[in-house]
Amino acid sequence: MSSNPERDFVTGHLDDLHADLDAWLRIPSISADPAHAPDVEASAQWLAGALRGVGFPVVEVWPTAGAPAVYAEWPSADAGAPVALVYGHHDVQPVTPEDAWTHPPFEPTVVQTDLGPELHARGAIDDKGNVAFHLLGMRAHLAATGRDTPAVTVKLLVEGEEESGSPHFRALLEERRDRLACDVVVVSDTGMAAPDVPSAVTAMRGLADAEITLRGPGVDLHSGSFGGAVPNPLHAMASLLAALHDETGRVTLPGFYDKVRPLTDRERELMGRVPFDEAAWLAGPAASRTAAGEAGFSTLERIGARPTAEVNGMWGGYTGPGHKTIVPAEAHAKVTFRLVADQVPADLADQVRAWVAAHVPDGIEAEVHVPPGGVSPCASDLDHPAMAALLTSIGQAFDRDAEDVLFTREGGSGPEADLVDVLGAPLLFLGVGLPTDRIHAPNERVLLPMLHRGAEAAAHLWRELAAVPFAR
Repeated sequence: MSSNPERDFVTGHLDDLHADLDAWLRIPSISADPAHAPDVEASAQWLAGALRGVGFPVVEVWPTAGAPAVYAEWPSADAGAPVALVYGHHDVQPVTPEDAWTHPPFEPTVVQTDLGPELHARGAIDDKGNVAFHLLGMRAHLAATGRDTPAVTVKLLVEGEEESGSPHFRALLEERRDRLACDVVVVSDTGMAAPDVPSAVTAMRGLADAEITLRGPGVDLHSGSFGGAVPNPLHAMASLLAALHDETGRVTLPGFYDKVRPLTDRERELMGRVPFDEAAWLAGPAASRTAAGEAGFSTLERIGARPTAEVNGMWGGYTGPGHKTIVPAEAHAKVTFRLVADQVPADLADQVRAWVAAHVPDGIEAEVHVPPGGVSPCASDLDHPAMAALLTSIGQAFDRDAEDVLFTREGGSGPEADLVDVLGAPLLFLGVGLPTDRIHAPNERVLLPMLHRGAEAAAHLWRELAAVPFAR
């Protein structure tokens, strides 16, 4: 690795980053569990204190109808300097099943690997690690440039409910729109293709979900006396869910693909540049025997650029020890849909109801609940000059040219579309997670050298964005 002032500062202060994470990751800020509400508050207060320690002159904890968000701002002294808003979240996923963790989930543990040291803990990368590298990155930027203020005005908005679907986030954006005004949004809640493959996410899928209940007899019935003579809701649910995809792997909801924006030749070519060992992916992070999905698309295209439907759970009847010979009164299922450019979450309610109505047999009553809202898909403008600044910054952190930085798409979902919609700013993604980081699973981890590169890339980014001619 070569040397530059930003890298030299980061390398000389890695212990600070590691100490920050060791303290922050011990706070079990699980937003989905009301019992952990005090911990989510404590997490927000910890981050506020850490930002003040870095030197941010404005740091505030913003209450919401749910969990608090943290806001920070460091104005540039340069007249007319661009304004960049960093988005992340400080809440984490639940840790169940706890017995699947090798180390306690809220006791950060460093594990040596062939690729370097890994830090294991819930939130290590999603998203406390991705936020924490900005603390060191800002210090490196100031030290390397000799400035007292950053080259661009930097704002941070770190919410506390992303892992619960960000239910109050859009209202917060609209309420605080004037304070959050910016020229560009930088999202640090994503990853890269591999440790030696510098890359930038350019799109994230949207999300809509549905819960389906099928009702048959008014009570559970004796299967010997009534089985084979009355409709069984579990049989109907199994048939219904089996019909969710056709023989080519396409989702069968009426109108599901009507608004899907097709991939362009350029987009497919850019995705095709990303090195991908499907056998290693199956044996490693996918933990699966074979790849499957919509015919005519690669695995990377299926998980990043095509819409999908997944059955997340189905239940009903008796599931205890031994057997209980019944025809159950009810069956239930949860289904989620990942959406791509131009699809609208609100459209899914009518599509799901029409699909269920077409597949439910006589004698079965169906109830479909589709929560309002959902998450819209979002994408970066590949040709915006801010994208060039991002690619240059990532390239420098990896000792590569900007044109060597590859484009990827994130299969997950977040509130990024609300940021773009409310604030009207272009979107960049700077995150350093890896496919092997076990996000949302037991034994979440982060490869520490990736966080180090993230800090350096952030330090370069504030310098590079200062030269971008943003339209105002």
